[in-house]
Amino acid sequence: MAVGSRDWLRLPVVTAGSEHLVMGHLMRRNILTYKAPPGNEGYDLICIHPDPRHQPGPGEKAQIRVQVKRRYATDCDRGFPVKEKSLDAFDYLIVVFLNIGNFYGRNDGSTGARGPEYFTLSQAFIREHHEPISTWEKVRLKKLENEIQPFKNEEGFEQIATALGVSRPQKIR
Repeated sequence: MAVGSRDWLRLPVVTAGSEHLVMGHLMRRNILTYKAPPGNEGYDLICIHPDPRHQPGPGEKAQIRVQVKRRYATDCDRGFPVKEKSLDAFDYLIVVFLNIGNFYGRNDGSTGARGPEYFTLSQAFIREHHEPISTWEKVRLKKLENEIQPFKNEEGFEQIATALGVSRPQKIR
């Protein structure tokens, strides 16, 4: 390894799985979700209302574009890269903390695993917290834990359901 370089751990199956996990959760909420083609610029998923005859009401959208970002390490810095040029290409960004194990320092990933966490963040939130200073152009959530709690897991997915006008599935008795 060259001086100053890092030995990055590449996990393509885990990376691909994060988009499928998000799709599954959105579909579980009755949001019809399609994967965009690989390498698509700015978004990874398209969400629409499951009723093909649904006409969006006031304040609703016909489709929602979602960018998925993921971090596999449980002990990650809770930051993720977002290019400034892609900020207008998505409606929501869902960051998935997969928490598959601890990898930093002397950790090898064999400990620290826990369940994944999902945060559904609006384009406005990402713009507000985007740091274009470095070449990584990151959003850092570590100091925003209290601020992002309302967007975690089910509550976060609910934002997309509301924007599309997808009511919660109910059985009328």
